Order: sequence, then structure tokens, then C-alpha cells
Amino acid sequence: MDPLTQLEYAANGFFLVSVFLAARNSIHTWWLGIIGCVLFGVLFYKVQLYAETTLMLFFIGTSVVGWYQWGRNQGARPITRTQPSLLVAMVILAITITLLYGWLLNSLTDAYAPFVDSAVLMFSVLAQLLLMNRKLECWWFWLVVNTIAVPLYLSRDLNLTALVYAGFWFNAWYGLYTWQRKLTTPCQNAIAPA
Repeated sequence: MDPLTQLEYAANGFFLVSVFLAARNSIHTWWLGIIGCVLFGVLFYKVQLYAETTLMLFFIGTSVVGWYQWGRNQGARPITRTQPSLLVAMVILAITITLLYGWLLNSLTDAYAPFVDSAVLMFSVLAQLLLMNRKLECWWFWLVVNTIAVPLYLSRDLNLTALVYAGFWFNAWYGLYTWQRKLTTPCQNAIAPA
């Protein structure tokens, strides 16, 4: 097995467990995600998905913050909804930055599919910020991200990563279902210990 394939397997392994635990509202999602992000950052750089590499750096930083927030607020911060006006503003900002960053990557680098790559970046940023703040709508944005990411990864022959992200798509539906139930059942609306 070549080193790039080994790196892809390792990155997906850590990331898979991390995302699985996020849908189950477990604090362990964060530290496992950090390891997966470091591995994915190297992988994406090697296949010229520079926006994805930037995204992994963002995820590492936000995972540290999310881990701290969830640990500090164990059981204190419930799952909530985002105000519709704020959500619309966030989506408009994400689309705008997607177009600008895609243009920059297209103009200044040898990036592959810079606008699609930038869309994965920006909607992942939005989803991650909502996840950190335990907002139900994060799962809708993970669905968008995974829908865009699967064909992008297939086009770069990252077949395992595409398969895992297809699994993440289903996991996002499960996360949405689980968090919706917790939102409507206040006694269950706390962070899972494991």
C-alpha cells in the first residue's frame, strides 16, 4: 500500500469515529477530530485541495475550542436552534466568501476545482461553528458539505474518503434526528459522557 493510501486510511479512521461521536453528542468527538484533521491536512495538501487543507487548520483550532466549551459546559449548554435571520446572514456570507476564495485559488494557485473546494471549506466552517455552539442546524450544513464533498473526492481518486463522506451524509441525518429528539426532550439535552 502506497504512503498516500495509508495516510488516507488513517485520516478517515480518526475522522469517522469523531463524526460518529458528534452525532451522539459525545465530547470525545473533539480530540479524535484533531488527530484526523492533522492527517487530512497533509493528505489534502498532497492532492492539491488547498481550501480543504485550510479547512483542516480551522478544524484543529475550533476542535480545541469546542473540546474546551463542551467540557466546561458539561450539561449546561443545551442544544438550541439558530435565529432564522442570523442563519440567512451566515449563508449569504458563506456564499460570498466561497466565491472570493475560489477566485483567489483559481487565480493564484494550481488548485483543483477551486470553487467547489471553497464551497466545502465555507459550509464546513459554518457547520463547525454551529456544532461548537450546539445548534441543531449544524446537521443541515453537514448534509450540504457531504453532498458536495463526495464527488469532489471521487474526482481526485480519494475513493475511501468519498465513501466515508457518503457515510457522514447518513450520519448527519442521524445527528439531525438525535439532536432534534434531545431538543424536544429537555431532560436528555446534555452532552454524552462517552
